[in-house]
Amino acid sequence: MGSERVDDVVQWLRDRVKDAGAHGFVVGLSGGIDSAVVARLCQMATPNRVLGVMLPCYSHPQDEADARLLAKTFGIPTARVDLASTFDALTGDLYTAVKGLPQSAHVTDIKQQMPEANIKPRLRMTSLYFIANSLNYLVAGTGNRSELTLGYFTKHGDGGSDVLPIGHLLKSEVRAMARDLDVPAPIIDKAPSAGLWIGQTDEAEMGFSYDMLEAYLTKGASAVPPEVAKRIESLHKSSEHKRKTPPIPA
Repeated sequence: MGSERVDDVVQWLRDRVKDAGAHGFVVGLSGGIDSAVVARLCQMATPNRVLGVMLPCYSHPQDEADARLLAKTFGIPTARVDLASTFDALTGDLYTAVKGLPQSAHVTDIKQQMPEANIKPRLRMTSLYFIANSLNYLVAGTGNRSELTLGYFTKHGDGGSDVLPIGHLLKSEVRAMARDLDVPAPIIDKAPSAGLWIGQTDEAEMGFSYDMLEAYLTKGASAVPPEVAKRIESLHKSSEHKRKTPPIPA
């Protein structure tokens, strides 16, 4: 990856802060490699003006432990807000409201894993923006090119940010940059996960590996099995709305 590419992103971040008239960055620390790389890049761009925020919501304890390891390694100040009680109160009210709708009469089991899981990143986005607005900081998103291509993020959740410092990098490139930045090995080596529920992993949910995705993106559809290419293309097409602003009538 090399220091030159790191320097380019760091300078890009400085320019974004200056253009926005902001003071620094807020980064949600998930304990994963993407947030670790983004947090370190932001710290290099605006020393002493980056805040890592831990927002557990029935999360795996190891995720917070890894987030704290990252913060300790680089001396990044942190804030913590446990969103579990907020999540419980909101989902309880939402299920009550939905069950009272006429349209729900034909639904036997309203509770569904993904709609409920997506509340977590949306609560985190709300929290990050409250903190960022309070400090006149920008929210630095942690999405990479691999995830953005598939729409593998929650709309108005972790997809909501002011800047995407690693949005141009494939997952393998993020990993290489993490090594260049001396991110702790346990964070680099852990299985990627969006943390939507305990035991969830990116690759299990996607149905193929990041290596296959990167082969498709760099070498074309013929580089992966036909069924994988078809699934990648289907995910890209169905998530197009996530990568665009809402449509407006002409």
